[in-house]
Amino acid sequence: MKCALITGGSRGIGRAICIRMAAMGYYVLVNYKSNVAEANTTLALIKENGGNGELMPFDVADKEQIKLLGNWIEANGDKYIEVLVNNAGIRDDSLMAWMAEDQWDNVLKTNLDSFFYVTRLVLNSMLTRKYGRIINIVSLSGLKGLAGQTNYSAAKAGVIGATKALAQEIARQGITVNALAPGFIKTDMTEGLDEKELKMMIPARRFGLPEEVASAAAFFASPEAAYITGQVLSVNGGLYS
Repeated sequence: MKCALITGGSRGIGRAICIRMAAMGYYVLVNYKSNVAEANTTLALIKENGGNGELMPFDVADKEQIKLLGNWIEANGDKYIEVLVNNAGIRDDSLMAWMAEDQWDNVLKTNLDSFFYVTRLVLNSMLTRKYGRIINIVSLSGLKGLAGQTNYSAAKAGVIGATKALAQEIARQGITVNALAPGFIKTDMTEGLDEKELKMMIPARRFGLPEEVASAAAFFASPEAAYITGQVLSVNGGLYS
């Protein structure tokens, strides 16, 4: 059974990607850290739309908890992860002069270290099958940097570099590695922002929708994207990137 694992799949962009992957015929593994109610809502939406999947709770910032994914892979020989979407992420903004060590460490662990530990676990079966799709959700912050986000910008820029490097390592095995860099998208992470003011910076004059990011992820996950790897696609309404 072909599976798609989406980290941080309980809400926002992650939820939209889960639903889209289910529509593509994948058995969806919905990863989440603690909000079981939202994760169950995502799973219910998948099933309402004719798909299927299961919840996979673990904290992507904790390499010990990530071993639970390894246990699942060993115990489910009839299922294999064909698509991995590294979507889980957090922000904890502060000017660097006042940034606490925990703010740096937690953001780097959740956004960057998780890419390494989760992807490494999933990669072996992709190499064996000589097919796979790895999609990393990065950010405009990782491309241009944003004041107050040295931690988040550093983490996302790190994932962009890793995307380009890994793509070169495994392209011959039929595995693509690409990244999506959303701009301002209507999710929990942008709830506190002044949309009325910020949208004037965006040529499209609006915030994007999670479903629009999910559509781009669906293309990268498709067989039609087989010759596209190591790329960063901005989904930002024309905002400078």
